[in-house]
Amino acid sequence: MLTVDDIQKILPHRPPFLLIDRIEELEPGKRAVGIKCVTMNEPFFAGHFPGKAVMPGVLILEALAQAGALVMLTVKENAGKLVYFGGMDKVRFKRQVVPGDVLRLVVEIIKSKGSFGTGNAAAYVGDQAAVEAVFTFALGE
Repeated sequence: MLTVDDIQKILPHRPPFLLIDRIEELEPGKRAVGIKCVTMNEPFFAGHFPGKAVMPGVLILEALAQAGALVMLTVKENAGKLVYFGGMDKVRFKRQVVPGDVLRLVVEIIKSKGSFGTGNAAAYVGDQAAVEAVFTFALGE
């Protein structure tokens, strides 16, 4: 398991844009399961939406991307690099995410060649899928 302090040694993201609280499972270069505890203290809830707090879908996708980046950056030869979005396909929002929810972020790299790759990603609240997507990425300096 990786704590938020461990995660910050690997990812360049910092609060308030670091969207992973811990990693529960990790296979470098292959797979990770992370956790994001969603609280009313998140700065985006001030405007999304007043009176009906809903986590923006794009930030759930970003949390998944950060988990995917962590998978790739824990491969020794990738340490210190950056991971960039190449694209998102088959994105499906299935459930709102609200304060008090615990997001389980599941990312699996399905193809990686050189500096480019593809992965499956899904965010769950309990056993319910909140978001599913396929993403592409590029490793860079």
